[in-house]
Amino acid sequence: MRIAIAADHNGISMKANLIDWLTAQDHEVDDRGAHGTGVVDYPPLCADIGRQVVAGPAERGIVIGGTGGGEAIACNKIRGVRAGLCHSVFLAEISRAHNDTNVLVMGAKVITFVEAVEITATWLATPFKGERHQRRLDQIAALERGEPLV
Repeated sequence: MRIAIAADHNGISMKANLIDWLTAQDHEVDDRGAHGTGVVDYPPLCADIGRQVVAGPAERGIVIGGTGGGEAIACNKIRGVRAGLCHSVFLAEISRAHNDTNVLVMGAKVITFVEAVEITATWLATPFKGERHQRRLDQIAALERGEPLV
């Protein structure tokens, strides 16, 4: 799978380790930044990952911040992105199965690297269930287009 990944200054170390793990799992990983140790604003990184996923160079995206809260908000501002903030395997599974998330957001100050691997593995392996959940995704897409929900 083609995965675009980014992290702010809080998630640099976790991102580097996760890239190694993803590559070992035969995923094609595009490291979109940040690359240094200085403080980095996360909204541009989130916008870039979202656009990579929506436009198609990446099938999925991963963003790592301190807690992931702001990153999830920023990612979800990009039309077509369904970012899920996942700090547990359960949340990763539900975010994929029910919400068909295409961007995974995690917080390096909230979870360990071992937990990040478990969460990522679950998120990548869990299929979207469709059915009643698709109706809800259609409603979310309508909200993005500014349409009223009936």
